[in-house]
Amino acid sequence: MSGHSKWATTKHRKAAQDAKRSALFSKLSRNITVAAKEGGDPNPANNASLAAAIEKAKGYSLPKDKIKTAIDKAFGTGKDAASYETLTYEGYGPAGVAVYCEALTDNRNRTAADVSAAFRHANGNLGTPGCVAFQFDRKGQIMVEKIIKSDDKKVADKENAVDEDEFMLLVAEAGGLDYEDAEDEWIVYTNPSDLMAVKAALEEAGVETKGAELTMMPSTPTQVSPADAKKVMRLIDKLEELEDLQNVYHSMDMTDEVIAALEEE
Repeated sequence: MSGHSKWATTKHRKAAQDAKRSALFSKLSRNITVAAKEGGDPNPANNASLAAAIEKAKGYSLPKDKIKTAIDKAFGTGKDAASYETLTYEGYGPAGVAVYCEALTDNRNRTAADVSAAFRHANGNLGTPGCVAFQFDRKGQIMVEKIIKSDDKKVADKENAVDEDEFMLLVAEAGGLDYEDAEDEWIVYTNPSDLMAVKAALEEAGVETKGAELTMMPSTPTQVSPADAKKVMRLIDKLEELEDLQNVYHSMDMTDEVIAALEEE
């Protein structure tokens, strides 16, 4: 197992940007509604997809009442009925960086037009299904705060910081594939089907988790210059602003030089 990589920077940057967007809760709610409907059961204990969607939402602090409303919407009728379609869009951004988008939409024509426009304006190319999917691997990821929160004071307890050697053993014993150092938290990677089981095993071992979700990681990162990295990230930002897109992944290699350039933006 490795203890550090550049992917956490991408994750943190995305989380920081998403947190500022008013559309974030709408996206998370939509994801929960679709998971509940497709699984056919409003109980996350009996619906693995719904359980994962709820965990992701909790990681971004979606209120409990909004989670309940999203689940209820999945089993509504008439105007309250939810009808979303799951779609993917694939293409290449500046410097040949692969981009993979996951959408939940009630109007595929609108979504296709919006995604196409974003690629076109960034001098990228929207491709056909499957053109870049093979360049990514599906993984589960669990966020774990390094510092344990006190139930009484609700503040970081510096006396109980999670030790890395101990944490590495706990991840291995829980069935995790790998982990990385992401400043104030650890990110644990799992096989997609093991996400919730690993999360439960970590919690049973006394590790506090703050969210879990499925992600796509590039199998072979694309090296780009700092200038091209900025162009790629402008495309990613534009795509993430689209309400119909749930997740946007890219293959750009997040080197120290690239990260420094993006932080200047």
